[in-house]
Amino acid sequence: MKYKCILFDLDHTLWDYETNARETLTELHTQFRLNNKGISEVEFFNTFYRVNNELWNLYDQGLLHRDVIRLERFHRIFLFFGLNDYALSLKLSDAYISESPKKSNLMEDCLETLEYLHPHYNMVIVTNGFDEIQSTKLHSSGIHRFFKSIVTSARAGHKKPAKEIFEFALAENNFGPHEAIMVGDNLLTDIAGAANARVDAVFFNPNKIKHTTPVAYEIEKLAGLKDIL
Repeated sequence: MKYKCILFDLDHTLWDYETNARETLTELHTQFRLNNKGISEVEFFNTFYRVNNELWNLYDQGLLHRDVIRLERFHRIFLFFGLNDYALSLKLSDAYISESPKKSNLMEDCLETLEYLHPHYNMVIVTNGFDEIQSTKLHSSGIHRFFKSIVTSARAGHKKPAKEIFEFALAENNFGPHEAIMVGDNLLTDIAGAANARVDAVFFNPNKIKHTTPVAYEIEKLAGLKDIL
């Protein structure tokens, strides 16, 4: 086998961020009685995804400190609806951060694919997500047992796409760049980041996003890894 180690992104690649977020937001919309504040469930979902994606994109580009996501995400959502209640937005943020990681939905074919790969490869999570949250996600979804370690940006001191986080993950597990392959859904953080570290990559592209980024491999379903690895 050419590769001995597989580096995996977590959110949107293994852990079904969209489904888990939606379940949590549905619960919080009811719990915080947001209908009474003129915020419908559908509008709440749509605005969350827009604001959340904007903030995470800025964070990935190094233009935003990670604490801003926690402190500003729901405040900005509220302001969109004309609601200026920062204290309530912080309560909602705390509840979201507490409950969302406990959700267990995985991407299609995730469990079966990890079961297939686990006997043959050392597998490591490499994520820009927050330490305690990512660990909870892995345990809640039951996939923590597949991974040798979890490398977060906070622990490595660098975040994807910086080559240093990949080098940290490889050094910690005693592998060289030529022995590893990265699997992720983000062309900037996962694919370009792996290239920065001279690591091959698999672009997981379930939404069939058109792009011009050179990648070693591209798959639409995780089960496609069986044909590569």
